[in-house]
Amino acid sequence: MIVTAFDCSDPMTIAGRLRPLPRFAFLDSALAGAAFGRHAFLAADPFGTFSVTDGRMFWNGDEIASQPGDQRSSGRRALAELARRLALYRQESVAGLPPLQGGAIGHVAYEFGRLLEHLPSAPAPTDGIAELEMHFYDVVIACDLIDGRAFLLSTGWPETEAGERERRARERAEQFLALIEGSAPAEEAFVGLADPIFSANLDRDGYEAAVARTRDYILAGDIFQANIARRIEIDLPAGFDAWAYYRVLRAANPAPFAAFLDHGDVQIASSSPERLIEVRGRRVEARPIKGTAPRAADPLEDATRAVALANSEKDRAENVMIVDLLRSDLSAVCKPHTVKVHGLCEVETYALLHHLVSTVTGELADDRTAVDALAAVFPGGSITGAPKVRAMEIIAELERAPRGIYCGAIGYLGFDGAADFNIAIRTATFAGDRASLGAGGGITLLSDPAAEFDEAELKARRLIDAFRRPA
Repeated sequence: MIVTAFDCSDPMTIAGRLRPLPRFAFLDSALAGAAFGRHAFLAADPFGTFSVTDGRMFWNGDEIASQPGDQRSSGRRALAELARRLALYRQESVAGLPPLQGGAIGHVAYEFGRLLEHLPSAPAPTDGIAELEMHFYDVVIACDLIDGRAFLLSTGWPETEAGERERRARERAEQFLALIEGSAPAEEAFVGLADPIFSANLDRDGYEAAVARTRDYILAGDIFQANIARRIEIDLPAGFDAWAYYRVLRAANPAPFAAFLDHGDVQIASSSPERLIEVRGRRVEARPIKGTAPRAADPLEDATRAVALANSEKDRAENVMIVDLLRSDLSAVCKPHTVKVHGLCEVETYALLHHLVSTVTGELADDRTAVDALAAVFPGGSITGAPKVRAMEIIAELERAPRGIYCGAIGYLGFDGAADFNIAIRTATFAGDRASLGAGGGITLLSDPAAEFDEAELKARRLIDAFRRPA
């Protein structure tokens, strides 16, 4: 592997130069400073793409033949094939470098969950969005935001013969360095929409009725909680610039697990504060968010709201339920007695909201991989509910619309076995002449339908405002 280090105070300067390349990917810790916001990763021009559409697997657009099976087995087969292809490019990590040193970057849509569990027929992703799409990158630029250093890592894959692999690694390193060191292309100012036209699958009355119905299911003993969301769609003019939108969103709502992905016909802009799963070495970590309170302009009032959230019986109960669910999920792939909870229900503060966040860790079992860990926790319990499968059935019944990327996951699977995925909340997807996003919250027996709608509106505000034309 060829490694080139250089100074980098802002990964956006690199992003502007790589953005024109095909399948540009930016895993962006836009809220730098915290331990989990230390690194940002950029890549483009992959040598391969693994995708799943309607349960069918594809490699570089060609369908991969598979044995027939039920809906659930198609998801397991797809992940097994993904793991097999990652293993073809297995490499050991280099100590002292950021954790992604070559690998696959992409998304897993929420509806991939229906390929993993026995669920009734659910709405499939629309607008050509794959249930899973991971691009295999031989060159990655990894930025250490604390040290102000970046590393260009060129692996030479997919060449397997040593000499050819070294030759490709050097050629690709030179190609990317020339782009990084060259003049930046002009970034056009964001125009935005003068009069955005929004539509949703659930209006206020419909959402409040869905919350009330969820409470009925809780009273009946079906579930303890479920996350109910609204799907919001925005009509776009021809040529709308999703990358310019992301730049606006990033400035307005910086987040530690932000991302921008360009899949060609589909672009994804995410400002997520939530980690689904990280695997580094054999250590596994999940950071579920449950519990939300709005920020206040007055510092004293803001601090009061944070304290009230920390002491909220409803919000703490929500968080603890999901922590218990994650402990169970991780126990399926971790060594016995290694799953632990750290920092239960801690308050974290973001641009618009305070959140309750917990941390669950474990040690991956010897016969398990990062792909197994991803499968164990997907979809995240914080955006489904508990018990997970029954909550997903109720979600499909009440929302009556696909979630797509929203509530799925965005992240990477490294060739060395590392992984890091967010939960794709605060996320907009661009396909054709339309953008879509989602917003919702966890519903418990203590939920007030009107207050839950207001909270969902608050969560969507920065995403929606970022579409508007600057004053």
